[in-house]
Amino acid sequence: MQPLSRLTPATLDVLAHLLESEEPTWGLVIIKSTNRPAGTVYPVLDRLERSGWVESQWDDTDDRPGPRRRLYHLTGEGAEAAAAAVQRSRRTEAGRAARVSEAGA
Repeated sequence: MQPLSRLTPATLDVLAHLLESEEPTWGLVIIKSTNRPAGTVYPVLDRLERSGWVESQWDDTDDRPGPRRRLYHLTGEGAEAAAAAVQRSRRTEAGRAARVSEAGA
């Protein structure tokens, strides 16, 4: 697994969604839950997969209509790194919010 060169807010949103998902998740569900456009989510998923944080496979279920779906899930190492990154980001945001609150008081 390769470290990510940048952890954007969109990347953190995708990682947080994947951490909360117990089953592999398809891209459209991630798009809807993160409120991010497809043009943001799919490049993030591609970068995460190329870096070894995420794996994906095609859903070959024949009993549902429509096009095939690509399902995404964190790798073991990816889940550990994602949990640390999301937790670090949340601590940073909390500290920033506290400083802003103190400055406004």
